[in-house]
Amino acid sequence: MAPESDRVALPLLDDDRAALRADCGNCFGLCCVALTFSASSDFAVDKDAGTPCTHLREDSRCGIHRDLRDKGYRGCTVYDCFGAGQHVSQGTFEGRDWRRDPATARRMFEVFPVMRQLHELLWYVTEALALPQTRPITADLERALAATERLTRGSADAVAGTDVVAHRQEVNVLLLRASELVRAAHLGAEPRGAKGGRGGRKGRGGKGGAKKDRRGADLIGARLTGADLRGADLRGAYLIGADLRDADLRAADLIGTDLRDADLRGADLTDALFLTQTQVNAARGDERTRLSASLDRPGHWTTA
Repeated sequence: MAPESDRVALPLLDDDRAALRADCGNCFGLCCVALTFSASSDFAVDKDAGTPCTHLREDSRCGIHRDLRDKGYRGCTVYDCFGAGQHVSQGTFEGRDWRRDPATARRMFEVFPVMRQLHELLWYVTEALALPQTRPITADLERALAATERLTRGSADAVAGTDVVAHRQEVNVLLLRASELVRAAHLGAEPRGAKGGRGGRKGRGGKGGAKKDRRGADLIGARLTGADLRGADLRGAYLIGADLRDADLRAADLIGTDLRDADLRGADLTDALFLTQTQVNAARGDERTRLSASLDRPGHWTTA
């Protein structure tokens, strides 16, 4: 067990969601062991779940961290556990390293993917609670947050046995309602660029901008430069390789949106709903791309 001074606290869900950010220094490299890698443009080799990556060091750090993209491990630079790694390592298993306590290894690797999904839900619900437009459903969101947090604090067996699909469906009903409340408040807002503001290009979609209801739409490679997508429903949409340069995505619902290789240079994603670090990392952007304060600008993005 880790010394008390080295233990990390279990999630205390403050406004900046600090406990839901990955802390690799307090994790036993779970994403490098528990998950499956399939040889592709994202991973240089195949790796079975439960098998440590060959680049994982004894101190649970990556031996090629600075060169992951150059060495064919782009997928590692995109992944985010939402803080599940340190929670499982230091909370659920109380600092017992799977290397030194092999009896825990298999269970730990089963718990981690479930915990990751629960932490992702905590990220979304915490975000929804912080939005003023969601006040009509605050009580319901608080109950969903408490229920999800209780699940994360269960024993290893309890977490592994969680019907996470059913729980996600229950929480998603509230997230949909939160999205509707927030987007409705933005749909009548003045477009960016009007009255001398930044930009001014309407992009594809004409006077009213691109269509607002694009849930699950196939927009792979779409040309949406300068598009007015404020308040758009882009849940689960495929925007792989889409050209979103200078697009306005404020208050757009991006939960589950596939942004791999989407060009976000100059795009405004300030207050985009349910946008995660994983999605941001998978896209392309630059110093002009606007992000919410809760998200980090990826190191591989360009500076011009």
